Amino acid sequence: MKVRVLGCSGAIAKDCRTTSFLIGDSILLDAGTGVGDLTLEEMGKIDHVLLTHSHLDHIAALPLMLDSVSSLRTGPVQVHALAATIGALQAHVFNNVIWPDFSAIPSTAFPFLQYRAFASGDLLSIAGVQIEVLPAHHTVPAVGFAVRGDTGWWVFSGDTERNPSFWNRINTLAVACLVIETAFSNRERDLARRSLHLSPEALAQELEHIPVADRYPIYITHTKPSETSLIMDEIKRLDCTGNTPYRPRDIRWLSAGQTMDV
Repeated sequence: MKVRVLGCSGAIAKDCRTTSFLIGDSILLDAGTGVGDLTLEEMGKIDHVLLTHSHLDHIAALPLMLDSVSSLRTGPVQVHALAATIGALQAHVFNNVIWPDFSAIPSTAFPFLQYRAFASGDLLSIAGVQIEVLPAHHTVPAVGFAVRGDTGWWVFSGDTERNPSFWNRINTLAVACLVIETAFSNRERDLARRSLHLSPEALAQELEHIPVADRYPIYITHTKPSETSLIMDEIKRLDCTGNTPYRPRDIRWLSAGQTMDV
């Protein structure tokens, strides 16, 4: 299974695109600004979009992508999300004020968009791929995802702060790779906690949940562009001497354009 990193930044700037991952050709996890790097043909192949939550950096490209490909498709794009996220899209995006309601055009019988609600803990089978919905702890209802590949599970934390339930679940999986957010530096630790994101010192505490016997690649995502260098420097200086099997040199920064084989 190939995972293409379209965007993994916490905000926009030159060469910084917000969160979006392409699984194979037809499944999109989040729809941040990284979607804009796809060709029209590539966008047209996307049949399923799974959203972690309703914040703009994770949904910004969804309305524009649907507009781009709607005339090229023979069936609706399926948008899978929490009921609360679907409600936010209906109320604040596809509301015929910010953007047309693509779930009702060209008709309710044959729309460009269909919603599919899931709940945390659900195991989905989408386009032949198993995807588990994982718990996240954020300022709005949110989730992460685990995607089953040939070598194990590709795990994405989504936007989250400290989250014991997340670790309780993934520690039962054969994890091949973990993509975890660290949005703010330690100097912004108070802002990170208030906005329910991780800082490097909180990341170190979270990694202690991983059993000592386990070891898999860890990639950092969702860094703020103005703080990326500082965040990664602080991660390199982490004192990971507790129960975690990891050392700072084992933790890498995720970059847009990267392809991950699982």
